[in-house]
Amino acid sequence: METVLIVVHLLIVIALCGVVLLQRSEGGGLGMGSSPSGFMTGRGQANLLTRATAILGTAFFVTSLALAILAARGRAPTSPLDAAAPQPPTTQGAPATPGSAPNVLDQLKQLQGGTQQPKQ
Repeated sequence: METVLIVVHLLIVIALCGVVLLQRSEGGGLGMGSSPSGFMTGRGQANLLTRATAILGTAFFVTSLALAILAARGRAPTSPLDAAAPQPPTTQGAPATPGSAPNVLDQLKQLQGGTQQPKQ
């Protein structure tokens, strides 16, 4: 779905660039106006290209919103305040007495099937 939407979005972008470049310059940034002997002349060109620009601009806006919604859909909502909140300090309990519970190393040795060797 996202791939199809990206391809449609890129086609709209290319068409929008082409339509904008086809429009008659009013002597804007470079000071160059176009002559009326171009692709189309007069009001027909202005109406068609203005309408095409508006339609393509709207389609660009809609596809951009759809892509943003699809990109955010898979993420879990997070809050910046949660990331900035300090973690509560961990309290360590009193050390266990030597004979009360086996330590982790002893438990691992038992899981592997080994037995403890008495110390000499």
